[in-house]
Amino acid sequence: MTNAEIIATDPGWITLVKGLLIFVVCVLATLMSVWGERRLVARMQQRMGPNRVGPFGLIQALADGVKLALKEDLIPKAADRIVFVIAPIISATTCFMAFAVIPLSGPVNLFGQETVMQMTDIPVGVLYIFAIASIGVYGIVLAGWSSGSTYPLLGGLRSSAQVISYEIAMGLSLVAVFIYAGSMSTAEIVSAQDQWWFCVTLFPSFVIFAISMVGETNRAPFDLAEAEGELVGGFHTEYSSLKFALFFLAEYVNIVAVSALATTLFLGGYRALPGLGFTESWLGGWFTVIWFLAKVVFFFFIFVWLRGTLPRLRYDQFMKFGWKVLIPFSLIWILIVSTLRVLSQQGAPRSVLIGFSFGIVLLVLAGSSLFESSKKRRAQEDELGEVAVPSFPVPAIPGKINKNRTEQLNG
Repeated sequence: MTNAEIIATDPGWITLVKGLLIFVVCVLATLMSVWGERRLVARMQQRMGPNRVGPFGLIQALADGVKLALKEDLIPKAADRIVFVIAPIISATTCFMAFAVIPLSGPVNLFGQETVMQMTDIPVGVLYIFAIASIGVYGIVLAGWSSGSTYPLLGGLRSSAQVISYEIAMGLSLVAVFIYAGSMSTAEIVSAQDQWWFCVTLFPSFVIFAISMVGETNRAPFDLAEAEGELVGGFHTEYSSLKFALFFLAEYVNIVAVSALATTLFLGGYRALPGLGFTESWLGGWFTVIWFLAKVVFFFFIFVWLRGTLPRLRYDQFMKFGWKVLIPFSLIWILIVSTLRVLSQQGAPRSVLIGFSFGIVLLVLAGSSLFESSKKRRAQEDELGEVAVPSFPVPAIPGKINKNRTEQLNG
């Protein structure tokens, strides 16, 4: 039976139990993510990190949450009170909704009922996730607008432009996945990776998606929406207490959500590593959840590694990279994948496929070498001063004109 058929037989109470389990797992993952990030970054910077509250500091994130809840809740006088309150609720609720279509396990037994840890399976599951992510941006934009302050507004506008730009690149990177899987259903995409994961066969798409999901979640080095040196704190500058905690929760749940989506689309989802497929039946099928969580933790480590390694980009560099590098490269890659897919479906010999791929590689290498040579030539011309600087007509200074006229009249 497919996941859709198994889910169709679930009684209502099983769906409620699965929804509650997914919510609890997301909240616990947020607490552990905060603790894990602080410990990992501390190790990268040769510090200890949280180590006082609970064993190894494990309860530090919970203590911070309680502290935030007990702080005074302030609303600026110039703020739009209704929108100011609704904005963090939008961000915090939409990030949980993406998990409704992500398969966390294979067939398992839950309270005597055979099911899968997926609330629903729809034919356009990936598009549903993108739609929910787009709605989540409204929380950030409305938070910046409703604060009645300049810098939060700038942070909200930055975030909207940033998310729109990188959602385009992210969506284009998944076109190749849809072509090879033949479906937009998350469960069927996982089933299509029973032999080879798409991170291997569609490696360029995997790289584009990995870069785009960092920009999508406003994480370093792409955290331009809350750049402290420029915007004080970004869109949430005027927030405090539980409202700020909701934004903090939404950020980390979004990280877990995009990591889970990347695991589903490119790392085989809940499937075991190649050669370890026999482990999928352990614990009555529940061991597949462990495989899924291990892959999500891998992506989370990449997030933390980037934050502790790379400096923040300038905003113009960030937008230029998205529009002039990722999006054009994604379009070219879609054409290549489509051509290869058509050739393979028409029964073209393997030598033709290999020759076409080899030719594409040669064209890419030739184009990159030409680009580098032209770049070096321009740099040399700049050093030698051979580049003609364009001259623009400069209007005369008014005081200088009057002085010249006076000298002419006296002369």
